[in-house]
Amino acid sequence: MAAEGRDLTGALVGMCNPLLDISAEVPIELLEKYGVSLNNAILAEEKHDPLYTELVGSYPVQYIAGGATQNSIRVAQWMLQVPGSTAYFGAVGADDFGATLERCATEDGVLVCYQKNPAVPTGTCAVLINGGERSLVAKLAAANTFTQSHLETSEAKEIIAKAQIFYISGFFLTVSVDSILTIARDCVENNKVFCMNLSAPFLVQFFGDQMAAVVPFADFVFGNESEAAAYGEAKGYGSDIKVIALKLAAQPKACGTRPRVVVFTQGAEATIVACQGVVTVYPVDPLPRELLVDTNGAGDAFVGGFLAQMVLGKNVAESVRAGHFASRVIIQRSGCTFPKECGFI
Repeated sequence: MAAEGRDLTGALVGMCNPLLDISAEVPIELLEKYGVSLNNAILAEEKHDPLYTELVGSYPVQYIAGGATQNSIRVAQWMLQVPGSTAYFGAVGADDFGATLERCATEDGVLVCYQKNPAVPTGTCAVLINGGERSLVAKLAAANTFTQSHLETSEAKEIIAKAQIFYISGFFLTVSVDSILTIARDCVENNKVFCMNLSAPFLVQFFGDQMAAVVPFADFVFGNESEAAAYGEAKGYGSDIKVIALKLAAQPKACGTRPRVVVFTQGAEATIVACQGVVTVYPVDPLPRELLVDTNGAGDAFVGGFLAQMVLGKNVAESVRAGHFASRVIIQRSGCTFPKECGFI
C-alpha cells in the first residue's frame, strides 16, 4: 500500500495508555455485579479491584496487547504493511505484562518507545464481552505515570522529528496534558497534523477543562455517537450529531493552515464527517449479525484505517473507506487482532 516515492518511516506516532487487555465472554450478571454497562469505557475504581481476579479465575480469558491508541497504531501499521511506519509512546511497568505488550507491538511492526516504571505494574483492561458487545474497565497503573520528561529523551526526540501525523486519544487527558500539549505545539510549529479522539463520555463530562486545552490544536477529532452526544450536552450544542460535529469543527483553532475535520462513527450506522460548514455522510456496509464476534476495538480500528490513508496522502472519503474496512475485519475477530496480510484495495 505504500505510496511510491513516499518515505513512511516513523510517519505516524501515537501516544496514550498501553494496556494489556484481559478479554472474556461473560454473562450480563457479571457486568451488573460491578455496575458497568455495555458499549462503554471507564477507569477502574476500588470496587472493581476483584473483577480482574474473578475474570481470570472464572472465565477462559485472552491476553491481547491493547490500549485505545496503541490499537489504532497497530491497525494503521497493518494497513500500511511497511515496517517502521509507525511509533508509539506510553508508560509500562518493568514486568512480564510490559514485556508482552512490547513484544506484540514490535512484532506488528510498531516502534515502541515506552517509559518503563519498575515501581508500578503494567496497566490492564478488563474487556467484558456479551452478545458481541463490550464493556471496558481500565486499571491504568504504570500507564498513569507517563511524564513529559520522557519526550526529552534522545530516542523520543528522534521519533518526534520524523513524525508527520500524531494521534492521541482522550484517555491520555487523565495522565499528562503537558505531554499532549508538547506534541500539539510541535505540530503547530512544524505544520504537522495533530489528531485526537473524544474516547469516552466520562472524559467529556469530568475532564472538560483538560479537553478544552487540547481541542484548539486538533486538526482531526474522532468520536462515536455516545461521545458526540456527551460533548453536545456539555457544550449546549443540542442532541443532533450532525450539528454537534459542525459546531466542534468550527471551534477556534491554533493552526490556521488547515480546517478542522470532525469524524463521528455510529457503529453500523453511517459515519458523519464535518468540515468547513459541510456534513458528509458515509454509509457503512452492514455486517450480518452472525459474523459479529466482538466489537472491542472497532472504533480504534476505524481510526487506524483512517490514519493509514492520511499517511499516504489520501482524501477523507478514502480514509473513511479504509476505516470501515479495518473495523469490519476487527469485529469478526476476538479483540483488536487482524490477519497477517491486509486485503484492503
